Amino acid sequence: MNFKNDVEALDTLQAKYQDLKQEITTVIYGQDDIVKQVLISLFSKGHVLLIGVPGLAKTLLVTTIAKILGLNYNRIQFTPDLMPSDIIGTEILDNERNFKFIQGPLFANIILADEINRTPPKTQSALLEAMQERAVTAAGQHFELDRPFFVLATQNPIEQEGTYPLPEAQLDRFMFSVWLDYPKLEDEITIVKNTTTIQNTELKPVISGKEILYFQDLIRKIPVNDNVLRYAVTLAAKTRPESENAAEISKQYLKWGAGPRASQYLVLGAKTHAALNGKYSPDIEDVKAIAPSILRHRIIKNYKAEAENISIDQIIDKLL
Repeated sequence: MNFKNDVEALDTLQAKYQDLKQEITTVIYGQDDIVKQVLISLFSKGHVLLIGVPGLAKTLLVTTIAKILGLNYNRIQFTPDLMPSDIIGTEILDNERNFKFIQGPLFANIILADEINRTPPKTQSALLEAMQERAVTAAGQHFELDRPFFVLATQNPIEQEGTYPLPEAQLDRFMFSVWLDYPKLEDEITIVKNTTTIQNTELKPVISGKEILYFQDLIRKIPVNDNVLRYAVTLAAKTRPESENAAEISKQYLKWGAGPRASQYLVLGAKTHAALNGKYSPDIEDVKAIAPSILRHRIIKNYKAEAENISIDQIIDKLL
């Protein structure tokens, strides 16, 4: 990747982003905002949790993105009997009677963790190290995972029998928690029309793994104004009901606030949001644009909020 300067590189990133979006919308209709958030997370080196009822094309979205990014991709279907070795890999005895490690599906660039809350904590935690350290320890050996490494997990919010809710520490590993809603009527008509006829859409790779790594580093180089930085960190601090910076609504309705990782992601996400929209430095609007998806899974309502039927998103709106 040879660019004269960072400004030229950022212009190229914005052009690539438009190409990516255009290519994805040949298959995924009416989910532009979701696509945007997944791509922001990818360029910020974050992971995404997609929450929505069955049939909203969560899995299709992920497979489409994997094809367009030209990266290798594995899907892991989480079930109650899945074991950590089914994800990470296992040791076997080979013909020479030596132990040999066979890599599991976790060794890929993009992992779709389908219905992640269907599996017990032991197996959920097998993903933890990989998501945070981008590495795996198995059979006493340390394996580095390929970069870029990106986990997209899906969760079904309605069916709660036989599920194991993700612990807060695991939720915190996800940069974004994105809610998928039912499509608008016009979009649904288009979806049904296009998916009930013979239609072969050939997806072409738009960006390579090397380019993604380059742009991920480029985003970290983007300068941030002090007032934007302060706004992002203060926003996260406002959610902590016990702290001196707590907002009134947090003291009233929250049991638990967002940790420092939220502040980091608010700044990183704002940088990426700015870059993808053709700006060379983020402003407060960029922080506001990505804040709901970053805070949504990091704050916990108290009993009063439950009793008064106040949603997390309403609380976040008030904070913004």
